[in-house]
Amino acid sequence: MEKILRCVRWGYEVNASSDDCIDAIDSYFQQVLSYGRNRKVILEAPFYDKDCVLGNILAAHYLFSSQPSRANSYVEAAASSLEQSTPYEKAVFEAISYLISEDRDDDLAFEMHTELLKKFPKDLVSLKRAQLLCFYMGQPDPFLGLVQQVLVANQEESYIHGMLAFPLLELGRMEEAAAASRKGYEINKEDAWAHHCMCHVLQHECRFKEAVEFMEGLAGSWPSCSSFMYTHNWWHVALCYLEGGSPMSKVEEIYDYHIWKELERDDAVPPEVYLNALGLLLRLDVRDALDGFEDRLKILAVRLTDQVNWYLEWHLDIMIVWALAKVGETSRAHELLEGLKFRLSKMNKKKQQVMQKGIQLGEAVYEYARGNYKKSLELLGSDFNAIGYKIIGASDEQIDVFNEMLCQLLLNTGQSSTAKEVIRERIKVRDGVPFMWRLLEKSYAMEGNAEAGSAGERAKKLESCYF
Repeated sequence: MEKILRCVRWGYEVNASSDDCIDAIDSYFQQVLSYGRNRKVILEAPFYDKDCVLGNILAAHYLFSSQPSRANSYVEAAASSLEQSTPYEKAVFEAISYLISEDRDDDLAFEMHTELLKKFPKDLVSLKRAQLLCFYMGQPDPFLGLVQQVLVANQEESYIHGMLAFPLLELGRMEEAAAASRKGYEINKEDAWAHHCMCHVLQHECRFKEAVEFMEGLAGSWPSCSSFMYTHNWWHVALCYLEGGSPMSKVEEIYDYHIWKELERDDAVPPEVYLNALGLLLRLDVRDALDGFEDRLKILAVRLTDQVNWYLEWHLDIMIVWALAKVGETSRAHELLEGLKFRLSKMNKKKQQVMQKGIQLGEAVYEYARGNYKKSLELLGSDFNAIGYKIIGASDEQIDVFNEMLCQLLLNTGQSSTAKEVIRERIKVRDGVPFMWRLLEKSYAMEGNAEAGSAGERAKKLESCYF
């Protein structure tokens, strides 16, 4: 068929010989923005038009983490037709081909997306790629600037507002994040990412009951979401129950019916689903509440001995190290840690300096899981703050479990005075978390301080007022 200029959903021209190819690209855009389950629809675009540069390069990006050699064939197909492509296609090709190159520089990859979006500000899927890039760099600031840059051109788009909300909440600008989230789901009540961002805000402000009611009221729209988004939103709900001191049965119910059920599906399990499962179980462990969940952890750990789940994401690898060491698979946990060190040695010097923190955290988690608390604390250092470790690819809520782990390590090694100061600082920021007051009670009791009673009363009052 003859190539003619056709427009994708943003209104930008693409050189394609088939309307079906454009339909597949637009469907893919919708799946990415809505966290849908059918992102593989992009593979239909090259099927309908094997020479379409945009279809081929988007298919390459979809496949590059799971099937790199197959992704390369799509990059080559896109490159061979580049001369016939439009300026929009060329810009997307350049940004993605560099993004998936072997030794990319993250700052340059972000700059390329910034330049692309200056020329084509309505391309929200390129904006989404930039968001993920900044997330794994642990830098919400540059992304906030970028999303604000394209906001004027996308005011009526629901998905832009959820993307705006996330860096705002990561930067502690909760009121603005709540307003952006609200605008997102008011335009599109099924915007699961906007739901997620609002839950972040409510959770941070210790409005646990409100967060649960808000999320459970919208949960009916989540089954169409990807396994990651579905289980991640339920992870947040479980965390709100847990932080608010609800009966453990609620946490158990969410794990069994909304997280583990997703791991039992016939289709391939995305790594992020394991991350949500492990994230919940580690929270329970840090709270000395893993009793009753050990069998679930053992079942999960059996799957995670399979190396197909290793080296996909630093955050996941560190959580797998914890799970394997916790259930006694110490040799496998150690093997994973050594593999991470080997991968670190192959990185460029700039990346090595950044990711060294990931190794340090992995080693500390390994020792913590084995009960070697003194060694774990030595690896972390008593001035440890997990927020500086977001480069493993974790949000504030996800990374904070390691700060809770630090509190327990200080208490378990008899350093009640240091623990007390760390806990007090945490309470200044979020004074509505019963668990923190329980830890403060414990630190006072270890010192024979009469204030232990009032800290315990505060915890008890909070536990009774949420659920």
